[in-house]
This record gives sequence, C-alpha cells and structure tokens, in this order.
Amino acid sequence: MDVDLLRALANDKRLLVLEWLRDPEAHFPPQRDGDLVTDGVCSLFIAEKLGVSQPTCGEHLKVLSRAGLLRSKKVKQWVLYRRDEERIERARAELGGRW
Repeated sequence: MDVDLLRALANDKRLLVLEWLRDPEAHFPPQRDGDLVTDGVCSLFIAEKLGVSQPTCGEHLKVLSRAGLLRSKKVKQWVLYRRDEERIERARAELGGRW
C-alpha cells in the first residue's frame, strides 16, 4: 500500500481540496492568469477557501502532489493545481473503490 497516498487521504482538508478541484469553476472565482480547468487553481484561492494560511495550504498541496493526486503548473508568478484523474482512478482501484 502506498504510504503517501494513505497520508494524503487521511485529512479532511485535503479531501475537500480534491473535491473542489473536481469542478473548479463551481468552487473558485475566475483567475486573471491560467484557466481554472485546464491549468488549475491558484494556491492562494485554495488557501482562502480552506481558511488556512498559505504555508499550511502549501503543506496540504505538497502531500497531495507527493501522492500523485495533484499536478502543479507555474503560470507567471502563480502555482496552479489540478487533479490528476488517471492517478486518482488508480488510487481508487488500489483502495478497492472505497474512496
């Protein structure tokens, strides 16, 4: 069993991030730089919606990225995050579809 995956899924805030990023246009305001769906969501928006500091949000995003559940992309000075749907499907299979 993948320890990074289990760690990523063992936190309610990280699960919320994954849920919100499933439909970013429904959960986040438009961005000046980068498309919410194709490029991802700015970490500042994610931190604000989670109600946590940027460093705390950064740690959550790092854990999710390390597990392969998120992909990051730098656009200008911003780092944008989106779900890695292929990895998420593999994780579901690995966990027996229980997530």
